[in-house]
Amino acid sequence: MTYSLTYSLVLFCTVVVCFVFSFHSKIRFYRHFGAFLRSSITVAVPFILWDSWFTSRGVWWFNERYTLGWHIAHLPIEEWLFFIAIPFSCTFTYYCLNKLCKPIRNIKNNTLLSAILAIGSIAIALVFYHQMYTALTFALLGISLCVLLFVLKVPWLTKSMVVYTILMLGFLPVNGILTGTGLPSPVVTYNPNAIWNSRIGTIPLEDIFYGYLLIVWNLYFFQKWYLKNN
Repeated sequence: MTYSLTYSLVLFCTVVVCFVFSFHSKIRFYRHFGAFLRSSITVAVPFILWDSWFTSRGVWWFNERYTLGWHIAHLPIEEWLFFIAIPFSCTFTYYCLNKLCKPIRNIKNNTLLSAILAIGSIAIALVFYHQMYTALTFALLGISLCVLLFVLKVPWLTKSMVVYTILMLGFLPVNGILTGTGLPSPVVTYNPNAIWNSRIGTIPLEDIFYGYLLIVWNLYFFQKWYLKNN
């Protein structure tokens, strides 16, 4: 049995339902594809640079068995598409919940909660400075939360945390497959010296915070350009 389409199929299954429903008459997210692409590409650039650097340093690596074999800057093409596919599904879900679900729409910012998460993230980065993935993820998350909260003063930070918690229902199975759940070996393997090695199933705990860091900046730029065009 060939597994070379595994990563591609994971990405396809992640976006296909969201893409189809983007054209629903009550959602019409397709009108905002331009704003989404601008935001996702803007955020993808630093994340791909980070990803490529970590791959070259052996912080993580990809199993060629599960990819098509096309590489750019140390990364399989599927990993490049990851930074479009995952943000698309998450941004679409946030947009739908904010548009159609009144309890989500009415969530107010909780400055204290965001500040605690920011300070806690920076503290974790300092304590685990010797673990590259842990330290960089939590440092960037803490700094990002401070910038979003105190400099950019976004009014939806708490809402994004609630929606991201809901998104865990999709995140866990998707990331679980990529980290080896149900497969003979992982699609992506992590150097145990670069992480806590605490996991939810096969998923390194850092991935949850890395995912939020990716999504929160996608949401920021998407809403910036979405509001500008409406």
